[in-house]
Amino acid sequence: QVQLVESGGGSVQAGGSLRLSCAASTYTYSGGYSMGWFRQAPGKEREGVAALNRNGGRTYADSVKGRFTISKDNAKNTLYLQMNSLKPEDTAMYYCAAREGWELTLSRYNYNYWGQGTQVTVSS
Repeated sequence: QVQLVESGGGSVQAGGSLRLSCAASTYTYSGGYSMGWFRQAPGKEREGVAALNRNGGRTYADSVKGRFTISKDNAKNTLYLQMNSLKPEDTAMYYCAAREGWELTLSRYNYNYWGQGTQVTVSS
């Protein structure tokens, strides 16, 4: 059972930056897991933001390309999402997720393990 705990959310003004962290209970990154960040705004479906696999492959949603960066620290068993040039439309609850396997995917249906989420609010 993989347990994920997100942190780092908060309130910022448009143009600002935040870094989200996701601490995993097991060595997901060396255990063949792929990891992802998702977000869900009120009244909207949960959408994939960025994903990363064991080989360091990355993929991003078009809406965040060039602004967000997903990374990991294997020694700390922690996943990060660096968010720059934030926009009001980035406001959402952000979730960390894990799935077994190496496929890079932003589909929420492919992920088995989820954190509790951390809120990001961007004001104009």
